[in-house]
Amino acid sequence: MKITNKAGVWGEVFAARYLRDHGYEIITANFRTRVGEIDLIAEKDGKYMCFIEVKTRGADSWYEPKEAVDFAKQNRIIGSAKIFDRAYTHSLMHRFDVCEVILDDDFRPVSVNYIENAFAET
Repeated sequence: MKITNKAGVWGEVFAARYLRDHGYEIITANFRTRVGEIDLIAEKDGKYMCFIEVKTRGADSWYEPKEAVDFAKQNRIIGSAKIFDRAYTHSLMHRFDVCEVILDDDFRPVSVNYIENAFAET
């Protein structure tokens, strides 16, 4: 399966559904700043503000989706999270997570793997 914008959109839809089903409250999606974009921002248990990078791949992918969240991408997410904090006051702890979504050729989810604390602010 070739990953397209359509696949990426479906990946974010399935990631958001997964989060809601697991007790997360979605705050916003596709939060764009001059630094970068955060795919999903969600609150968990009134304790964490989770900044979530969604990575979607086909079932025939040669590498794990999380491998695409390199150091530069992490820094863009962290910078965007700081801008989010200035715009939306909250007292929750930050958490940076990655949600891996694997789709079949018909854009149906094969698996969703959620990685809490995938990386930290440096």
